[in-house]
Amino acid sequence: MTNASAVSRLFEPASLGALHLPNRLVMAPMTRNRATADGVPQPIMATYYAQRASAGLIIAEASTPNAVGQTYPNITAIYNDAHVAGWRHVTDAVRAAGGRMFLQLQHGGRVGHPDTSGMTPVAPSPVPLPETIFTPGGHRSAVVPREMTIDEIRATTADFAAAARNAIDAGFAGVEVHAANGYLLHQFLAQGTNHRTDAYGGSVAGRIRFVVEVARAVADAVGPERVGIRIAPGLTVNGIDEGDTEKIYPALISGLADAGLAYLHMVFADPHQPLFQEIRRIWPGTLIANPDLGWGKPLPADGGRDKSEQLLAAGADLISLGRPFLANPDLVERLRIGAPVNQVRDEGLMYTGGPAGYTDYPLLADLQHRAETPEPVGP
Repeated sequence: MTNASAVSRLFEPASLGALHLPNRLVMAPMTRNRATADGVPQPIMATYYAQRASAGLIIAEASTPNAVGQTYPNITAIYNDAHVAGWRHVTDAVRAAGGRMFLQLQHGGRVGHPDTSGMTPVAPSPVPLPETIFTPGGHRSAVVPREMTIDEIRATTADFAAAARNAIDAGFAGVEVHAANGYLLHQFLAQGTNHRTDAYGGSVAGRIRFVVEVARAVADAVGPERVGIRIAPGLTVNGIDEGDTEKIYPALISGLADAGLAYLHMVFADPHQPLFQEIRRIWPGTLIANPDLGWGKPLPADGGRDKSEQLLAAGADLISLGRPFLANPDLVERLRIGAPVNQVRDEGLMYTGGPAGYTDYPLLADLQHRAETPEPVGP
């Protein structure tokens, strides 16, 4: 165990709009299917997030802004009063533990199924997900989504804005617009899923239009200083084929550069990649960078600290980590003192609905206490 925190910017305070962050570590949003079937956060979620309140900022898991946007079973939503009330219990618990939270807003687009939402999913074009999708009845073949009409595009934009207002009512400090990971907004960006010939397709300017309009509508609804946006250049998850990654993102970032948003959140950021460097140059505000720690591989022994510090040195302002925070509620302290990190347990436990693999990861202090407590001596 080492103590090298004095030379790391990870543990320096930072500002995000009106928020004071005690460190530069952000808990990334991670869907964990602990809500009710109709999207209401359950009490165990308050425990989970409060355990991780030492993060400089928590970005809570993806919440759908309307019913047709639901992706998987038991994910959270934020479009009715019950959702707001459920989330308020979570934000109250995190605030009591000294933390700060944003909420990610995510519409699944074609990543959905009638067995889950009761509706045919919608998308920029009728191009189905090229793989099965998990539903309440197990994995099912994806269905062909309905192509969104112009009126539906406008209504969905309004739903994002309304969801943002609901999130503020629920006690969140702000929201993150999810334009990554193959969901609806990412589907509009990508050539493989957007075959439209109207103003929302075709050229780069057409394909970025919906994302820009959603981000600006959300900013108008709650204030730009309360809005971030997440992107994943080149990511192929959920069957996404962007086609012209090197053109899309500079255009998108330029289209949002004057919006005054709180931050840009870049997934699997590589500090050596020219596109990362270009985005950093174009983006005038706070950049949250998420390092690639090898999805599906064991966490690095240092919990991701080295790669995080490389991104800070390359111009990122804040660093988001996902699985390290999942497995280590006290990740900030572990990274600060160089303590070993818990590895993520059986991946299946992430989505079971109970405490296993969710709220039962041991704290460093508990492990130390057990090590220091002598075994009872028998008679």
